[in-house]
Amino acid sequence: MDNTTKKILEDDTNGLLTYEYIANHMGTIDNDMPQLVDNMILKDRTGQFVVSTARYLNAIDREKYASSIDLLVKAAIAKDRDHVYLAYLASSLWGSDYKERAAELSEQDDNFRRIYKRLYPVGI
Repeated sequence: MDNTTKKILEDDTNGLLTYEYIANHMGTIDNDMPQLVDNMILKDRTGQFVVSTARYLNAIDREKYASSIDLLVKAAIAKDRDHVYLAYLASSLWGSDYKERAAELSEQDDNFRRIYKRLYPVGI
């Protein structure tokens, strides 16, 4: 990633530019991914593009981008206070049957457990 691109992405106001850059340059930005993920987390205040990026990287190569996906999921949990995007993230990462497998997935994955608790709080 050249300095001109870095400057453009620094001026990203909501994460969309960073998301588009990732989507349009997939396959050539692996070395820049940590910096791009950090920028996405910094710029996206609502979690919309953080979730979209996590879903996209998961669809491209879950194993290869596991560390980036993990950071994005943690950011989504913190940013999506209204739980608008978390259900889409859950079904993309853990399958459309994630509700039926909630107990199993909660034991295996702390991010899943945290998302599920936000989507389906008990005792409210």
